[in-house]
Amino acid sequence: MARTRPDVTVPDLSGKLAVVTGASDGVGLGLATRFAAAGAEVVMPVRNPRKGEAAVEKIERRHPEAVLSLRDLDLSSLDSVAALGATLRGENRPIHILVNNAGVMTPPDRQTTTGGFELQFGSNHLGHFALVAHLLPLLRAGRARVTSQISVAANENAIHWDDLNWERSYHGRRAYSQSKIALGLFGLELDRRSKAAGWGITSNLAHPGVAPTSLLSARPEVGRARDTAAVRAIRALSRRGILFGTVETALLPALLAATSPDARGGRLYGPSGLGHLSGPPAEQAVYSRLRSEDDAERIWRISEKLTGISFPVVESARPGRESTAADSRRAQ
Repeated sequence: MARTRPDVTVPDLSGKLAVVTGASDGVGLGLATRFAAAGAEVVMPVRNPRKGEAAVEKIERRHPEAVLSLRDLDLSSLDSVAALGATLRGENRPIHILVNNAGVMTPPDRQTTTGGFELQFGSNHLGHFALVAHLLPLLRAGRARVTSQISVAANENAIHWDDLNWERSYHGRRAYSQSKIALGLFGLELDRRSKAAGWGITSNLAHPGVAPTSLLSARPEVGRARDTAAVRAIRALSRRGILFGTVETALLPALLAATSPDARGGRLYGPSGLGHLSGPPAEQAVYSRLRSEDDAERIWRISEKLTGISFPVVESARPGRESTAADSRRAQ
């Protein structure tokens, strides 16, 4: 008997505007497709226009009625992030769904963004941090659901507080973990600050489990000339339905987190199977590395300083804590 593939029922999204980073392939393309199929207009910020155009054509073949638009975005460039923010603010349309999905994973050698940050920390976390800051008025206007895509890697290793840019001893996997822990801490702190200030934004986290996406595939632009042994093994097991998911199932936790009326802010959604590597999407316990509110406030302050972008001052929701204005002045 064939296995029943898990799925998510997406509500009618007609009249909604959704923004998905990294929508040119893999999970991001799948999410953009599902949003468009449910009636949302989808903005697809992409780094590679050719891949973006191919993605739009693929969605339109399946859903001729889809309303899609491409935008330029290189998350490794804060100038590019600012330019996208200015463009969308100029259009002055409320954003109802934002999925911080794009990412880069484990370059074999240390690389940096245009601003000199370690590539994974700079793109996966700081780029999305800056994007949310630039889009904040539109997110508030749309009472948006912001879903940040983390990883099972956020449940291992730690933030390298004394060397965030891995200048002294680069380790690709640990740097990737750090970038996803930082993004997760940010996503949870965004929800807390929204509640404290009445921004109307709901922010949560999702992770795809493990599936044969393009993150571990050959990526010459990050110094990986061929597929890793890990992705070859994942593909083989995924095809047999063993342990790992598929691209189609890997997108479901973020789809649930971003659209379900039952999905809540400050929560983590992921596959519910063995080891949370695959299976139907469900809420799961927030990873231990993401539970410290002190760490979340610390990474927020540091991110504001590194990006040069400040969010509105919010009085802390925690009794006994002083205003984050003072925290910002003490930012490292």
